[in-house]
Amino acid sequence: MSSPESGNDRLAGLLAEHRDLEAELADPAVHADAARARRLGRRYAALAPVVETVRALDAARDDLGAAQEFAADDLSFVAEAEQLEASVGELSARLNELLLPKDPDDEKDVILEVKAGEGGAESALFVGDMLRMYLRYAERRGWAIEVLEAVPAELGGYKDVAVAIKSRTDEGIFSRLKFEAGVHRVQRVPVTESQGRIHTSAVGVLVLPEAEDVDVTVDPNDLRIDVFRSSGPGGQSVNTTDSAVRITHLPTGIVVSSQNEKSQLQNRESALRVLRSRLLAAAREEAEAAASDQRRSQVRTVDRSERVRTYNYPENRLSDHRVGFKAHNLDAVLDGELDPVLDALTAAHTAELLAGES
Repeated sequence: MSSPESGNDRLAGLLAEHRDLEAELADPAVHADAARARRLGRRYAALAPVVETVRALDAARDDLGAAQEFAADDLSFVAEAEQLEASVGELSARLNELLLPKDPDDEKDVILEVKAGEGGAESALFVGDMLRMYLRYAERRGWAIEVLEAVPAELGGYKDVAVAIKSRTDEGIFSRLKFEAGVHRVQRVPVTESQGRIHTSAVGVLVLPEAEDVDVTVDPNDLRIDVFRSSGPGGQSVNTTDSAVRITHLPTGIVVSSQNEKSQLQNRESALRVLRSRLLAAAREEAEAAASDQRRSQVRTVDRSERVRTYNYPENRLSDHRVGFKAHNLDAVLDGELDPVLDALTAAHTAELLAGES
């Protein structure tokens, strides 16, 4: 439970930070370092709603005071005062939401991984469907997607895919996509099913904030790097050179690989990006264990019993089991219309935080 004083202190600190960032971004020297300028710009954009709401709230309170004074002598101002009072209440509630503690990774780009699980070939096919869903959603939002790794399956789809999703503006993507993490279950008649029976399979989704150089330092001496020949479905070679890369981080045992690019150097960089993001997520989870319920809910095993969402094809229904959300337009969701379910998850998370602050 937070006291009013702590809320006021937090607000004052955010307003001061916004002023400092504005001054820094006005300095041409800052923009000589593109990564730093982008990082500052993102934080500045993230604080803009707080500043705008405070200004609107101050103006509404001033107008309310004036309207109440006039209403004492002229009843025609009573309705206006009532409207302004309602506006002050709405803006105050909005400001309370904006002042809730934020995940430090909310403003970051993400690396999103989808892995086949129970269900064999059908699970791999659904990984391909989910990849398309995220690609279409990114297109709708104006985000850029880069495929870092894609391991094709023998009968179609993928055993494992990893993509980097980047904002073209200062919008934080992790805040939007972090709730996608978990086990996703699909119920449908597989293309290989001759009897028309519905099968259930599962895929795992992991959403990692993309680490920047300032977030994670990787000691080259901690890495074992192996190169091998890229392979496609069934294990056949799709490259005549040893361009695929597997990196093992010796202190943690984390293993990442990349074979999607044509050159060993490009695959090495793709693998390092995934490794840095996994190391960042692991470090944050360890440091914030008491407050990391959300990260602990991400994929442990790709098992149907741990599902967060079900995609039911025969009934054209999507069900998110965390918040009881249901939508009967599965075809549209798989075409990238994810906003309604993400809005519901975000609203539920905000309500939970507000309850904790009360």
